[in-house]
Amino acid sequence: MSEKELGQKWDHCLADSAIKFGTGLGLGIVFSVVFFKRRTWPIVFGTGLGLGMAYSNCQNDLRSHYVLHIIYVLQQLICCNVC
Repeated sequence: MSEKELGQKWDHCLADSAIKFGTGLGLGIVFSVVFFKRRTWPIVFGTGLGLGMAYSNCQNDLRSHYVLHIIYVLQQLICCNVC
C-alpha cells in the first residue's frame, strides 16, 4: 500500500469520524431535550454510537487492502485450470 493511498484512507476516516461524531452528538442533544427531560445519557449514547460506527468503518477501510475477494480467487483458479 502506497503512502498516498494510506493518506487518503486516513483522511477519509477522519472526515467520516467527524461527521458521525457530530451527527451522534446532535441526535443525542435532540433526544435529550425532546424526550428525556435534559438528561445527559442520550448525548453520551449518541456520541458513542457515532464514534463506534466511525471506528468500525475505518477499521474495515484500512484492512480492505488485505481482503482476498472471491472473484479474484475464482479467476486465478480458472486461469490455472485452463493453462
